[in-house]
Amino acid sequence: MRSLSDRLHKLSTRPVTLIALVIFLLFTTLVLPGQAADASTTAGGAGSPDLSLIYSAGDLYRMAEAYGPEGRTAYIRARFTFDLIWPVVYVAFLATAISWLSRHAFTPQSLWQRANLVPVIGTLLDYLENIAAALVIGRYPAHTPVIDVLAPLFTFAKWIFVGGSFVVLVVALVAAVWGRARRRR
Repeated sequence: MRSLSDRLHKLSTRPVTLIALVIFLLFTTLVLPGQAADASTTAGGAGSPDLSLIYSAGDLYRMAEAYGPEGRTAYIRARFTFDLIWPVVYVAFLATAISWLSRHAFTPQSLWQRANLVPVIGTLLDYLENIAAALVIGRYPAHTPVIDVLAPLFTFAKWIFVGGSFVVLVVALVAAVWGRARRRR
């Protein structure tokens, strides 16, 4: 993990970080709203495991039932198209931004230098969530023991790490601005 963190620090130059930011902003303004509208339509008001913080295996099966055959197909298609790209977009932004800011905010020995791994873990959990939920929804009405319990756990952990990534980003930004202001004095 330390090696991955170090590679992210080397990759995270100002131009790379700015490009990742621009792609993230473009994606969230141009792609995400359409995807959210499509998901809302196919879910028929049943919600989505991806957007839930806490749900149970029973909730997952109720969603699969409410989606109907077409909605389940659309859900699975979205997991293996849009949801392959979106985590790459947000991890590129979060990991490079945290890496770049950490370099300017904390000493090289600080544990905060490893905080660039928080979004990477969140992304891995996002992919695990997508695979597990798609498997359960795709096999419906058959039950998928163990995976149906793991999907909600992956989702909850994903939100802890992805949400935590934004907290880390803000802490690194404040620390970098504070450090720069102190150095100017």
